[in-house]
Amino acid sequence: MYKIAVLPGDGIGKEIVDSALKVLYKVSEKYKLDMSFEEAYFGGAGIDKYGKPFPDETWEIVQRSDAILLGSVGGPKWDKVERTLRPETGLLEIRKRLGLYCNVRPVKYFPVLADMVAWKPEYLEGVDLIILRELTGGAYFGKKGREGDEAFDTISYSKEEIKRIVVEAFEMAMKRKKLIHSIDKANVLETSRLWREVVEEVAFNYPEVKVEHLYVDNASIQLIINPKQFDVIVTENMFGDILSDEAASIAGSLGMLPSASLGGKINLYEPAHGSAPDIAGQDKANPIATILSAAMMLRSSFNEDDIATKIEQAVENVLAKGYATGDIAGKDSIKVGTEEFTKLVCEEI
Repeated sequence: MYKIAVLPGDGIGKEIVDSALKVLYKVSEKYKLDMSFEEAYFGGAGIDKYGKPFPDETWEIVQRSDAILLGSVGGPKWDKVERTLRPETGLLEIRKRLGLYCNVRPVKYFPVLADMVAWKPEYLEGVDLIILRELTGGAYFGKKGREGDEAFDTISYSKEEIKRIVVEAFEMAMKRKKLIHSIDKANVLETSRLWREVVEEVAFNYPEVKVEHLYVDNASIQLIINPKQFDVIVTENMFGDILSDEAASIAGSLGMLPSASLGGKINLYEPAHGSAPDIAGQDKANPIATILSAAMMLRSSFNEDDIATKIEQAVENVLAKGYATGDIAGKDSIKVGTEEFTKLVCEEI
């Protein structure tokens, strides 16, 4: 049996997670998968219920699961909560506890959404790239604080922290186009100079893989002017956070981007977007990123590659028929809500 911890989180989290669960129930029924689901409080919901974003009760449920399906966390309601107790700190904590050092974000162009992107279609046709973002080091986890009128955030990386995600990138590249772009700021940052040294060291063991180094400022430009050049991108925590959100414009909306946080025995799957409290409970949320995250879970945690592919194809089929939620609806789209889109995906399956 596949045991899945379900953490809906905040805002639209419950709606989009419900959509993913309906899809999982459908493939479970059709393909005789044995899955169980256990729901728990996390993020702002954890603060409201237990006083902290990652409650002990949730940790107990996570530890007896095989994978985690997460919605989204945060919102204005918790903006004035102490920094160490904000909903987002729950994400940092769960990644750290489970050793989830590798965030995988696929970015794909869907021709049917051409009206929703800023580019001419010929610039994006065939774009299908993956960003690997280091998740447990860098400025987000370094020493931080305030001294008088000054504030500081420390970027820190060890050779081993860098090497493990770089190896993941090379292994992934070997299964794809054998091309890696490593993103750093080695002209300024010492951690980036170490990063580049480690990439070159690991590259020696993968002579078939072409490696290109880009400074992060140039990489942000290249993602806009020539995204076709990329296949596998690997970078540190903060750069990866920014670049992967920038890349969402290729897909037409953050609502299209799934993600996986890998590296531990129990891995975590979540949409790349936030909790969108302004549309929560209104049947407006785009469930695609969460549905595709569930597909990533089936593939990466349970080796159900064929079933994951069928979910992805079902989503593409619904889009190809012109159905779209508000965030991706063009002039010729058939605009539907969260529940209707989910129903259509289940029917395709």
